[in-house]
Amino acid sequence: MPRYGRLAALMRKELIQFLRSRAMLALILYLYTGEVIMCTFAMSFDVRNLPTAVVDLARSAESRALVQDFANSGYFKITHTASTDAEVAALLDRGVVLAAVVIPPEFPRQLAQGAPTSVQLLLDGSNANAASVAQGYAQRIVQNFALSRAPPSFMAGPPAAELRPRVWYNSELDYRHFMVLSMMSLAGMMVGMITAAAGIVREKESGTVEQLLVTPVSPGEMIAAKMLPPLLFCLLALFPSLLVAAVFGVPLRGNVALFTLFSAVFLLSSMSIGILVAAVADTLQQALLISFLVLFPVLFLSGTIVPLESMPLGLQYLAEASPLRHYMEAVLGLFLKGVGIAVLWPRLAAMLAIGAVLLALSVWGFRRRLV
Repeated sequence: MPRYGRLAALMRKELIQFLRSRAMLALILYLYTGEVIMCTFAMSFDVRNLPTAVVDLARSAESRALVQDFANSGYFKITHTASTDAEVAALLDRGVVLAAVVIPPEFPRQLAQGAPTSVQLLLDGSNANAASVAQGYAQRIVQNFALSRAPPSFMAGPPAAELRPRVWYNSELDYRHFMVLSMMSLAGMMVGMITAAAGIVREKESGTVEQLLVTPVSPGEMIAAKMLPPLLFCLLALFPSLLVAAVFGVPLRGNVALFTLFSAVFLLSSMSIGILVAAVADTLQQALLISFLVLFPVLFLSGTIVPLESMPLGLQYLAEASPLRHYMEAVLGLFLKGVGIAVLWPRLAAMLAIGAVLLALSVWGFRRRLV
């Protein structure tokens, strides 16, 4: 049988076998839809309804107005009132509240005189990210309150400097847009690695790999046939994920065909990692454990959780070897910025290079291990 006919027959066999695995098909569809929805709702670095205690030592109309501003902001939820520092400390120690606003007795008098006044904000810093975000929200609330009640003489004349920020690409600063796209990218990484690794390891466990190797089928042809079914189904699963993105209001300003092209190259790179895992694993359990061992460093070096700019320089260079890092940049550019291949071609070239190297290592490792 000619080589291409042999490869086509092997791919047809793998496609039929893959479609019979309903659990795998359901897992792929869930990762591209259900997990994206769940993680978008659950994972957010925004701070909302932060449990807050108030110590109003002024007991004036001005202090009550400031407390109301905190409550109406949506960032702070006034759950407790206290009158002493010991009460506030007890609430923070028990974790009942995560923030406390302390208004001093001289607050209304100093505010009326235009004299400098202060409001104390106590934060539970055990969650550093939430505390940092809440601090910024509180500062903005107090500043707006002070400006709205400043005497006319203070407001006279133009300001010495005026900041007019303008946010591009995500003008409402909706974190869900980033979360939806990052979860879609992570789903592709997980599906590519796990399906490719599991498909080959199952052949090892059942002993059919040895039967295939005594046929004219080469290791490279067997790997290509194993990669085709999950690649096709993952590309089909992209379209339900696009509907999920649309439900969350994520705009697709770029080209759908270009998004599909980038996704196909990214999935091939992810599957190459899975094939490499399968070359060293003998059981499905080993393959899954090694896959997750590889997945977490790749995830952290992708910029989806921690900005790459905040990492040490060595890790920033290491992140360039992650296909997820390049795919995430391409997805953000396609969806939010509306840029095309003229801007994103370096990301595509990087994924192609990474995929080619990984696939060559996978074929070499697989042939060395089994032949």
